[in-house]
Amino acid sequence: MATLTKDKPAIKNTFPVEGMTCAGCAVSVESMLQSQTGVQSAAVNFANKTVLVEYAPGTDLYKLQQALQSVGYDILLKKEEATQEAQEAREQEAYAQIKTKTLWAWLLSLPVSIIGMFFHDWQRGQWAMLVLTLAVVFWFGRNFYVNAFKQARHGKANMDTLVALSTGIAFLFSAFNTIYPEFFLSRGLEPHVYYEASALIIAFILLGKLLEERAKSRTSGAIKKLMGLQPKSVKALRNGQEMELPIEEVLVDDILLIRPGEKIPVDGRVVTGSSFLDESMISGEPIPVEKKAGDQVFTGTINQKGSLQIAAEKVGSETLLAQIIKMVQEAQGSKAPVQKLTDKVAGIFVPVVIVISLVSFATWYFVGGENNFSHALMAMITVLIIACPCALGLATPTAIMVGVGRGAENCILIKDAESLETAHKLTAVVLDKTGTITKGKPEVTELQWNLPPEEKGSVEAVLLAMENQSEHPLAEAVSMHLTKLGVKAAQLEQFESITGRGVQAQYKGHSFWLGNEKLMQENNLRFSADFEKTGQKLKAQAKTVVYAGTQGQVVALIAIADAIKESSAQAIKDLQQLGLNVYMLTGDNAQTAAAVAQQVGLQHYKAEVMPQDKADFIQELQRQGQVVGMVGDGINDSQALALADVGIAMGRGTDIAMDVAKITLMHSDLKAIAKAIKLSKATVRTIHQNLFWAFIYNVIGIPVAAGLLYPIWGFLLDPMFAGAAMALSSVSVVTNSLRLRSLKL
Repeated sequence: MATLTKDKPAIKNTFPVEGMTCAGCAVSVESMLQSQTGVQSAAVNFANKTVLVEYAPGTDLYKLQQALQSVGYDILLKKEEATQEAQEAREQEAYAQIKTKTLWAWLLSLPVSIIGMFFHDWQRGQWAMLVLTLAVVFWFGRNFYVNAFKQARHGKANMDTLVALSTGIAFLFSAFNTIYPEFFLSRGLEPHVYYEASALIIAFILLGKLLEERAKSRTSGAIKKLMGLQPKSVKALRNGQEMELPIEEVLVDDILLIRPGEKIPVDGRVVTGSSFLDESMISGEPIPVEKKAGDQVFTGTINQKGSLQIAAEKVGSETLLAQIIKMVQEAQGSKAPVQKLTDKVAGIFVPVVIVISLVSFATWYFVGGENNFSHALMAMITVLIIACPCALGLATPTAIMVGVGRGAENCILIKDAESLETAHKLTAVVLDKTGTITKGKPEVTELQWNLPPEEKGSVEAVLLAMENQSEHPLAEAVSMHLTKLGVKAAQLEQFESITGRGVQAQYKGHSFWLGNEKLMQENNLRFSADFEKTGQKLKAQAKTVVYAGTQGQVVALIAIADAIKESSAQAIKDLQQLGLNVYMLTGDNAQTAAAVAQQVGLQHYKAEVMPQDKADFIQELQRQGQVVGMVGDGINDSQALALADVGIAMGRGTDIAMDVAKITLMHSDLKAIAKAIKLSKATVRTIHQNLFWAFIYNVIGIPVAAGLLYPIWGFLLDPMFAGAAMALSSVSVVTNSLRLRSLKL
């Protein structure tokens, strides 16, 4: 027997699971695994169709597999079966199969329903319906019967049980009346057939499962894309020789060569060289960071123009990127599957309906008098038919489908029902700064001149030429601004980059400088009183100020910043008016954070936060009892997005952020968050209404179907009316869901 000791700690492994079709299945898989010897815990991630199992060393995994197979599921233990490619191939195959089944079920059900509605007295038509329904029920719908049988073997029942019982009994009863109609005719009863009920029930439920699988087929590629940030091979110096190594063979203290445009393969420190690195995947900030000897670098960040030699400090699973990948995986799997209201009710509803149908049969059989068996069978079938879960199965997905479509019309991409149902419960919204509140790209916000208009044009041309040759990350913002003004670059006679200061150039015998305040002072360039005052004011607003000087004076002042989106302040106000606590997190410095928070009307913010800090902040709010929405756009936000109750990504952000998040704002307008919350409230309200309509027919119809009114008025509900009531409940549900189309956001 496998046991845990200090020397033998528990093993954790994630395995793909097959056969899960609902949140109830996830609960069944968890409970079955947790009941097995050696298993400490099992947590199903229904979205990814995986289970995280914690078990003692020596546990027989194949016994776990056999236990799941006995109730209709399967766990894949082989490594080659657990790859991303293998998982995607299985999902595509499953989707193709259910699509084929649904198509054929509808093609065969339609003629059955036409004959049943308009030609029910046609004797040969009944034989045609028998053959067509036989194919629909026992071939295209065979999984319902297989799963119901496997559940029954373990004393369990689910929605498959009701589907199998109602369609199976209705079919067998109809087949009996087709083959041997004299049985009921001799007893003065009409031998009705209910083939259309059996066939259409299977067709409707298959359609619902197809729509569900279609939504789930877009599985998250977040982990795969995160892994893609690390290069597969790297150039290293060993024994004085350059060689190319697979990333797996890199060792701590190896010296690695990083050329312009290449990704940093491991965490380490710069040994020689200097360059600017795009670290937006870590900090979320768009401005590249200068790196020189002794500075730390992280896996996945991108080298820009210079060449570097770095010493590896952390490799493999120890790197910051690997830790982010692990945290995202754990965050995605840490959420217990939401137990949908329909699944909770079904857990009670299914056995109750079966008991009522059996009690109805027994009551009629023993006290029904003449034709007791016929009445007993009719009552039992009527109860099962009227209790068919069509409307119950449609109650949530139809509302979700319309709600998601309404969101898409307003550029709000909602990925799953859980997030749409949770959004209306939010009490706090956490906003990333860069790319969320701000535009995420540095741009010129101020350009002031201390020159006569006739001289400005030639200096602009020189500045454009200098910035075109500069390697500084802010140079592109100035170049783009001047180019938009129609400036043409001059031909410089000389150009020099001054590290940490700026650039210097010669044009027509004159010297020009472009850079920070220190560069101006070192070259004795005079500041006007206005420039000094304006520069201090702009710096207080957390803007980067660049000066241009020539002929002994500073002639231009350029302010560069990550500009705030026009709609951000109003969007934050809208959220605050909804009673939400709004917070801002940023990897930027405290001065910049304070300036942005003041401009958009925020009181709560944190600066200089790393990805783990953002995740910790989300968890702290959740520990306080808050329901948290996280809004971000970068890789650095992915952990927090996955941990939040509702993750919201900006449409112009990274693919990884959008994959991890459950809601994506396609036009990056923060005002859409309030719209998403309003849509969530309306959708949840519609779901509750749908569940009411789905059950009101059962609450009224089941007692009538069981024969409750027969002793009083002699009325026994005909199964045909039971089928009509079932259909009417479905129509009511769909019609009510369609009302969401007219919702004003």
